[in-house]
Amino acid sequence: MDIKRLDFNLLVTLDALLAERSVSRAAQRLNLSQPALSAQLARLREMLGDPLFVPSHRGMTPTPLALGLQAPLAAALAQLRDVVTSARAFDPARDEFTVHVAASDYVQSALLLDFTLALRREAPGVRIALRPADAARLAAQMEQGEVDVAMLTPDGIAGALRSRRLFEERYVFIARRGHPALRRPLSAARFCELEHVMVSPRGGSFATPVDDVLDAQGLRRRVVVSASTFRSVPDLVERSDLVALVPARMVEGRAGRLRVLAPPFPVPGFAIHMAWHNRNHGDAAQRWVRERLVAFAQYSAQAARPATGVAVRAGR
Repeated sequence: MDIKRLDFNLLVTLDALLAERSVSRAAQRLNLSQPALSAQLARLREMLGDPLFVPSHRGMTPTPLALGLQAPLAAALAQLRDVVTSARAFDPARDEFTVHVAASDYVQSALLLDFTLALRREAPGVRIALRPADAARLAAQMEQGEVDVAMLTPDGIAGALRSRRLFEERYVFIARRGHPALRRPLSAARFCELEHVMVSPRGGSFATPVDDVLDAQGLRRRVVVSASTFRSVPDLVERSDLVALVPARMVEGRAGRLRVLAPPFPVPGFAIHMAWHNRNHGDAAQRWVRERLVAFAQYSAQAARPATGVAVRAGR
């Protein structure tokens, strides 16, 4: 094959086809018409002497040659993208940019909402698109450009993604002010006798790792409400005799309406990490947003008071 005949746009087309396994989706991703993309695929087949893709009931199946090209092609394009974008400075005061961020409702509430407001003052042209985090699909979403940055616990980050720790979180016990059970010190046994609300992100579960901790002590709590998000839990607790264990950042500023105490037994906390794909690693605008996120998370962690008494497709 004469490499001089190989148009760079054909490599971008092949990369999109390998990612999407569909002419229509690849055309949409590249902002091309389907006939134009089909013509480029025909040129690739002629130059490489291989069909590259064969029809299947789920779209197109790559041939062995196409599969062998996928990883080195993606790496080469990412390296070229880094070289081009790193030379271009990003001006937050003037440039327009969209960053797609995947995070749980807890991280959105605890970190991203305040970060978004702070970012508006520093970079008015930057838009943030928030979406739920889906650990099972995250690597594919980032590879396909649907998510730029994700914030989740380390166990949800695939090995191929880059990551950095943002902050550590701990759990606190909350109940409404005037709750009769808090008229005397709360033991682990009395904690278990209360009616609890807990969070099950996938819905329907009535147990968390906290229950494993209790089980090791021969204890079992009474979970009567399983919520799908953290946001609703403080309101439920404030309006009833339900109690809950929640991340401390969820109830900052609500001590006037809730009793916020340390749990009556050791409860392991967790860390929130930021993850991103190699395809965005060298992009100046993406890098600037990541650096601002790290700085804001560190600042908010230092500013937080003790509670007893923190998927992205880029577009310009």
